[in-house]
Amino acid sequence: MKRTADLHIHTTFSDGCDTPEEVVALAIKKELSAIAITDHDMIEGIDPAVQAAEGIGLEVIAGVELSTNLGGADIHILGYCFDIRHPMMTECLQKFQDVRVRRVGQIAQKLTELGMEISAEEILGLAGSDAVGRPHVAQAMVNRGYVRTTHQAFDQYIAEGKSAYIPKFKQTPQDAIALIRQAGGVAVMAHPMETHRDELIPGLVEVGLQGLEVYYPNTPKKLIEFYERIADKHGLIKTGGSDTHGKFREYSPLGIARVDYAVVEALKAASTTTMTND
Repeated sequence: MKRTADLHIHTTFSDGCDTPEEVVALAIKKELSAIAITDHDMIEGIDPAVQAAEGIGLEVIAGVELSTNLGGADIHILGYCFDIRHPMMTECLQKFQDVRVRRVGQIAQKLTELGMEISAEEILGLAGSDAVGRPHVAQAMVNRGYVRTTHQAFDQYIAEGKSAYIPKFKQTPQDAIALIRQAGGVAVMAHPMETHRDELIPGLVEVGLQGLEVYYPNTPKKLIEFYERIADKHGLIKTGGSDTHGKFREYSPLGIARVDYAVVEALKAASTTTMTND
């Protein structure tokens, strides 16, 4: 049987609805050979997944999805096969989490001033971790009956430029790439077909970008082929994954986008750490 991997997975440690243990169980059902836990600015879900996968024929790759911004554009950088205990990595991720918590408190205060009483503690309870963000704020607003849907919460109150918006922490893609490489990992640009900033790719390659997420859910074949050519032109590893968030994004279930296991081997070969976390 062909060995395949899903290299873009979110858990309850960020904004997914499945625990790491549930992700592992589902990956076995989907007959995947390897997965990467890539929570937003969090790595706490990796160890539980590794432990759950012991002895059952599933390899868990260390991953993370770092949020960055350049020129007003949100660009996400995936990191793979890094040392999850690296001091610089753990220190920076803790800083990002502290900023997330502080930002949510500021948004909650703005909403309260607008007559929608919501506490930061309530929002953190929905997140279940410090990887808290505006989706959790939106859900709290729905729960309280202030809006009908999370989309309405964004459109009317918490999207950029709206009355309860608070800017998020600004890290550049170059910073994220440097952090991943410093921890021995492999830096990959996430879902370029959604980012729409292809002109940045050559410059990011110059500062250490090593891969491009080419295979992504609901992407037309011609667009996949377009990014395959860009990756080949720059000698980038072509990765892919479902970007699953469980039931929060039902159109991208685990395993809907997967890559050959050879991609996992390429990531390991490009990594400079001896810790593969498998």
